[in-house]
Amino acid sequence: MGPEWVAILALVALFVVGTVLPINMGALAYVAAWLVGVYSLHLSEKEILAGVSGDLILTLIGVTYLFAIAKNNGTVDLIVASAVRAVGGRVALIPWVMFTVTAVLTAIGAASPAACAIIGPIALGFAARYQINPLMMGMFVVHGAQGGGFSPISIYGTITNSVMEDAQLPSSELTVFLSSLVVNLVMATILFIVFGGRKLIHQRADLDDDGTEDLHPGGGSAPVGTLTRGVRRDQLLTLIAFVGVAVVALVFDKNIGFVAITAAVLLAILSPTEHKDAIKQVAWPTVLLVAGVSTYAAILTESGAPQFVGTWAAGLGAAVIGALVLCYVGGVVSAFASSTALLPVIIPIAVPLIGHGGISAGLFVAALAIASTIVDVSPFSTNGALILANRPDTIAEPVYYRQILSYSVIVVAAGPLLVWAALVLPGW
Repeated sequence: MGPEWVAILALVALFVVGTVLPINMGALAYVAAWLVGVYSLHLSEKEILAGVSGDLILTLIGVTYLFAIAKNNGTVDLIVASAVRAVGGRVALIPWVMFTVTAVLTAIGAASPAACAIIGPIALGFAARYQINPLMMGMFVVHGAQGGGFSPISIYGTITNSVMEDAQLPSSELTVFLSSLVVNLVMATILFIVFGGRKLIHQRADLDDDGTEDLHPGGGSAPVGTLTRGVRRDQLLTLIAFVGVAVVALVFDKNIGFVAITAAVLLAILSPTEHKDAIKQVAWPTVLLVAGVSTYAAILTESGAPQFVGTWAAGLGAAVIGALVLCYVGGVVSAFASSTALLPVIIPIAVPLIGHGGISAGLFVAALAIASTIVDVSPFSTNGALILANRPDTIAEPVYYRQILSYSVIVVAAGPLLVWAALVLPGW
């Protein structure tokens, strides 16, 4: 049995065991990475550990640490109240505001994880306060990030368009961008309908005459109206830190993890007693989950499993069936690995199908791109992990994990098929 089959079977095994038994899948993934890496790929343990995504781990730690501080000093409540005033207290508009803001950030060049890291915790703060379904709110943020993610000046868009140009495929920048935006809007609309969005249409937050919200959070916290009338020094500093993180990470293209943890440490230095326990609120089980799975994703790539399946799909007699298989390869692999790393690999594999199978280049690449990114709702991907790590206190982590996992399984199972049917079949 070749190493690619060993890696694929081990992936199936760890997913089944991690789903059936209450064992952190990250721990299982480390075991699988070690066994497959040493005994099938003949890698050293140092080479196996080189697959750990330090960038992702630091982002999870830095962002959740920063927002733990913001939550403790009431800054998150302050942001929530301000956003509610901005939409006139219309609760139903809040998820769409989060979707739009995240989409705009990625469309103008922000990395998808950076946008989710900035908007996700704020959005989930709204979910906790206004009884908005946290799964719906979290997935709105991820779908917003992916909706704007293929604009011509975005990271995904730049990668996709450059790969198409290198493969001498016709340029289809707007086709890919608009297709992704429409698909993610449709998915957000379905989420809104299924998870109680229509009930929110009739809900409004009560505002005082001066525009401040009169509701207050549980646990005896100060009313939000009070917070907005008098912003404390530590809250003002935290707001400045948020803006600074966004500017440095997005405008100057610095690592969001380093920037966030630097801001958190500076705030902790300024108020060491108040924030001494904030580090305990970092989502350490999620960190283990993502660290282990990202390590195994590197082993999967090293084994050549994605290329093996993709090449097999491209060699199928019917080009349109090969296109469907490639969409599924992109979706399944990307649910566990980096979409950014996958796109330059999977698009060139599709070139023979485009050249000899009579399939529209723009629509097929759009289908591949969307199938490989809508699955970023997975708790094993950066975006999904960030949403899980910043879950609201109104829901237990195991429950929220199962909800996100169940939704991502549905997306992985049905998403590539529906995208293929909507984009590839009509152009065949």
